[in-house]
Amino acid sequence: MRINLTNCLRVIRNAWHFYYALRSVFKVACGGFGIALLTPQQGYVFQ
Repeated sequence: MRINLTNCLRVIRNAWHFYYALRSVFKVACGGFGIALLTPQQGYVFQ
């Protein structure tokens, strides 16, 4: 039982690390583009 619990916690920890790494890469790579996508209406109004 203890081994199953340890494996389950390891999988959860790895999933969290993957999620935060993916989120960080997305923020760095697409930060400015993401902000532009969040406010497309304002961009069209000012043009």
